[in-house]
Amino acid sequence: MPELAAHVRDVPINQIRQITEAAWHTPGAIVLSIGEPGFPLPRHILDAGMACLDRDETNYTPNAGIPALREAFAARFREHNATPVGADRVYVVDGAQQGLHFAMTLLLSPGDEILIPNPGYPTFAMTSSLLHAVPVRYPLYPEHDFQPRIEDIEELITPKTKVLVLNSPSNPLGAVLGEELTRGLVELARRHDLWIISDECYEAFTYDVPHVSPARFDSDVPGEARVFTSLTLSKTYGLTGLRIGALICPPGLEQQMNNVMEAIVSCVASPSQYAALAALTGPQDYVGHARAHYRANRDAASAVLEAKGIPFLTAQGAFYLWADVSHVSGGDVRAWVRRFLADAGVSFAPGTAFGSVGEGWIRIALCGSQAELVEGLGRLPARAPGAEPLPPASAGQ
Repeated sequence: MPELAAHVRDVPINQIRQITEAAWHTPGAIVLSIGEPGFPLPRHILDAGMACLDRDETNYTPNAGIPALREAFAARFREHNATPVGADRVYVVDGAQQGLHFAMTLLLSPGDEILIPNPGYPTFAMTSSLLHAVPVRYPLYPEHDFQPRIEDIEELITPKTKVLVLNSPSNPLGAVLGEELTRGLVELARRHDLWIISDECYEAFTYDVPHVSPARFDSDVPGEARVFTSLTLSKTYGLTGLRIGALICPPGLEQQMNNVMEAIVSCVASPSQYAALAALTGPQDYVGHARAHYRANRDAASAVLEAKGIPFLTAQGAFYLWADVSHVSGGDVRAWVRRFLADAGVSFAPGTAFGSVGEGWIRIALCGSQAELVEGLGRLPARAPGAEPLPPASAGQ
């Protein structure tokens, strides 16, 4: 048979899915490797989706989504980010991942370079590679609390660089970009005439610090605006299987975005759109309950790690903890997590799933039951007092 395209053959395996699927096939395993909210959905959200089916509203919607949902996304964004976003800039998508794909499709030509965080979510590299672009990883170092440094990013900018990807709150780190740094990153993009794609999947979950969207510092003038914002309801309301989110675009791109929507998906399923509308405009108890649960789990997990002497990054957002297990991983954390699942019955996402700087680290999901979380972390080997971690891998790897 003919060969697949080279850019498809070369897409790496997603190590998160790999270890999680192994855990799902391990009887009795505690799965701490995937970020899946575990609360029952509020009844009004389910009812809205089913009511759409009951009235047989199952035809095409406008490419960009039903008008009421676009306005609901815009209203939430205006309220939470103090930015004058209108519904005309909101495009309803099949989850944040599709929003990222759409943005990259609009912005990247073959051979263009896109700056992505290291550690950073795996699909930043996977999606840009599928579009024949070149992912270039900018380092987030432990000694700087895994915060980006403008000078490190600026060193990597070349004439081929077109896009800077930002992610706050961060998956996998739980790190949150502050106002001054966010403003500086937008100014960096403006100085070098770069687009920004801002992944804000976890914007609803921050702890003692505000979420700051780069769009707050962007222009609203067509031709000068440069920030694309990717949002999802998967994490905020636990709608992972409904595949619903939004991409907020700079002004003036309406026709191009409609063309891309038509070519790739046409429109999002109408029951998911009406469920999303109910989520955004109805009672918000779910979000507050989820935030409190994730924070309590973060604190319980932190206490276990502290008792074992295992270093970790204090999560300011999202629902993950980023922990240093280099005292046991032997320089190959990907192999270690597989052994640990087999020996101890607990799965973590290996840090190398997110980039070379993640060697020796694991991502711990905080979404499930606190009892299972504490039990799973309790099986980790303690770090001996005074033990030194292995040196971090080079960011260039």
